[in-house]
Amino acid sequence: MTMETVFICQSDALEEGGKGVRFSVMAGSDEATGFVIRYAGGVHAYLNRCAHVPVELDWNPGEFLESSGLYIMCATHGAIYEPQTGHCSGGPCRGSRLRKLAVTEADGKVVWMPDDYVRPVLA
Repeated sequence: MTMETVFICQSDALEEGGKGVRFSVMAGSDEATGFVIRYAGGVHAYLNRCAHVPVELDWNPGEFLESSGLYIMCATHGAIYEPQTGHCSGGPCRGSRLRKLAVTEADGKVVWMPDDYVRPVLA
């Protein structure tokens, strides 16, 4: 099943190691959020759901990275994830990973390519 790309934000809305941008998605039959961050010069997006227990990761909207800016951190459990891969490298879900979402950046825009499980919310 091929879907159109979905605009998330302008490229300049994402600062290296800064706040992420949240966006609404359907994960299976559940309403959820995805998020995109800029890290190591690239954009990386994930389903906003901890691999340990399905809770959102950010402690304030868009606050996904811990204080050093090197890891995505679950505000509830303290699990830390590598921003480029979503792999959990510490905490209760060590060895698991976040669900990566396909994003690209071109012409000053960040867009998401939905898949069969994580899809846009239909209006």
